[in-house]
Amino acid sequence: MESATRTIAKAVSWQLLGLCSMTLIGYLFTGSVAAAGSLAVVTTIFGAVCYVLHERAWNRISWGRCDPLRATSR
Repeated sequence: MESATRTIAKAVSWQLLGLCSMTLIGYLFTGSVAAAGSLAVVTTIFGAVCYVLHERAWNRISWGRCDPLRATSR
């Protein structure tokens, strides 16, 4: 199980990468840095919230996890 702080740090780093890529894609489609930046910021914030909620929900589900103590004894 990972901490909420780790989940949030992962979300922030992933969304920074997404922010850069969305700004570039938005600029290529619109030709406007302002429009591209606005779209990128909105989708980044929305994506970060969805990512954190998704990760925290899956963190509560034990299905598919390996027991680290049993995995090392094999």
